Amino acid sequence: MFENRVLRRIFRPKGDEVTGEWRKLHNEDLHDMHSSPNITRAIKLRKIRWAGHVARMGESRNVYRVLVGKPEGKISLGRPRSRWEDNIKMDLQEMGCGGIDWIELAQDRDRWWARVIAVIVLRFL
Repeated sequence: MFENRVLRRIFRPKGDEVTGEWRKLHNEDLHDMHSSPNITRAIKLRKIRWAGHVARMGESRNVYRVLVGKPEGKISLGRPRSRWEDNIKMDLQEMGCGGIDWIELAQDRDRWWARVIAVIVLRFL
């Protein structure tokens, strides 16, 4: 939100050629004018890279337990608590790599990096 607000201030509102009215720039317009990489996608990519690193650590490490662990405690009302592993699966599915056993794939660093690079080339550039 902050980034788009700053870009809107930099590029100023545009006059509509048909009606002559001023209009606020939409997110797509801002992206076309300033083709910077999408910050959300960059964060998801780094999260996936980090998850591959943690998946290779082993079950005895605390970080691995946090990644694949299930939240404990009293079940409260509302949306169920999500796990890191569920978020990674959702990100992979969004990038077109859903339905794979990502923890097993991450054990082979070369195959994991090939998959991450393929996602970068196909989706982000």
